[in-house]
Amino acid sequence: MNFVMKAALGGAGKDLGNLVGGEKEEDKDPEAEKEKEEERQEALRQQEEERKEKYNKMEQEREKVRQGIRDKYGLKKREVVEAEAAAAAEQEAEGSMTRAKKAVPAGCGDGDEEEEGIMETVMKYLPGPLQDMLKK
Repeated sequence: MNFVMKAALGGAGKDLGNLVGGEKEEDKDPEAEKEKEEERQEALRQQEEERKEKYNKMEQEREKVRQGIRDKYGLKKREVVEAEAAAAAEQEAEGSMTRAKKAVPAGCGDGDEEEEGIMETVMKYLPGPLQDMLKK
């Protein structure tokens, strides 16, 4: 029915509502719009919380099933297996010359030594007369 009316009137539907006594766009209350927006935001937050709760519940159920399978077949969690593998690799490579290099060798940059500036370091390696010239 609405389609037939819209098709018959064309674009005059908005104007017809105003003529009959409908609410004009200019008469809308900004405070009412603000309240509607707050209600909409609250509804969105509530929907998001419900979605997260549902997801967490499903994930807990999946974890129970996974744990049941692990118990049945004597399997370990992936994180535990990966940690054990990394520890075993480190243990094997302890004395190896091909082991992975550490970022900073032990004893380097411990902070026990007093830091020298670049200028003082360069001055140590310059000949005496040149040092005297640069000190002035």
